[in-house]
Amino acid sequence: MTTLSRPDLSDIHRGDWVDRRLPTAWRPYTRLARLDRPVGIWLTLFPCWAALVQASRGVPDLGELALFTLGALLMRSAGSTINDIADRRFDGHVERTRFRPLASGQIGVPRALVFLAVQLALAASLLFFLTPYARLAAICVLPLVFVYPFCKRFTYWPQAVLGAAFNWGMLMAWAEVAGHIPVGAVLMWCGAVAWQIGYDTVYAYVDVKDDAQLGLKSTALLFGRHGRACIGLFYLLAVAAWSIGGWMQGMSLPYAMGMLVISAHLAWQTLRIDLGRPEVNFRLFLANILTGILLTGAAFIGTM
Repeated sequence: MTTLSRPDLSDIHRGDWVDRRLPTAWRPYTRLARLDRPVGIWLTLFPCWAALVQASRGVPDLGELALFTLGALLMRSAGSTINDIADRRFDGHVERTRFRPLASGQIGVPRALVFLAVQLALAASLLFFLTPYARLAAICVLPLVFVYPFCKRFTYWPQAVLGAAFNWGMLMAWAEVAGHIPVGAVLMWCGAVAWQIGYDTVYAYVDVKDDAQLGLKSTALLFGRHGRACIGLFYLLAVAAWSIGGWMQGMSLPYAMGMLVISAHLAWQTLRIDLGRPEVNFRLFLANILTGILLTGAAFIGTM
């Protein structure tokens, strides 16, 4: 009789390029910054790039593109470090996170705090290249970055806080390029938050059993068996906000075609969700990289 092996849901895989190519001393810091798991970086970058394209009415200035790309990388990495510090006592009991550096004892809190200080200092240095308005917008996101890791202790909506922080670069892009943040840009940001609530809930279903045992909260636990319908609703809200926001910004007809493609992709994702199969949900979470690519592409063709 053949038994099916349980899928490995750990987000750190021993023997990967970090273990093969980097010095031992560098490995825990690379994993703290999530450089070995860049999906979150891409999910942060694509909405930011889309906003830069819309604000620039076409191809963004290369200097601004480089600045926002580096800023998204540094702040996402710093946010990941903060999250691992805050969750170090929980991560060791969760299958997906049990091998993270702090949870597994590869690195201590003092060294992680020093690393975080370096990350934040590098991110702060980028502020000197921003306009005063964009600089103020950047500072305003810091409370969200620091409060997010603790949200799962007292609210079922940590995904909403994460979505607001993750996609803040969209507002900053308008502040930097245009000198103001129009209503259409705010709607685009709201759409990105709704999108992230959707895909991060898919991700949360991977941990739902462990989170319930640890007394943590998430939208996956809140939605329960109605998860597919709720995720589909947030995907619908995302497309609606992106469509109206794009229209308010004067996007051309090809942008609407891009929204139709995104709608079809998100509908396919929703139909594929299987609440009882974490490995399927994890692959669907990864599929949102394509959603980000499509959003950026739609913004570009919408300016033509």
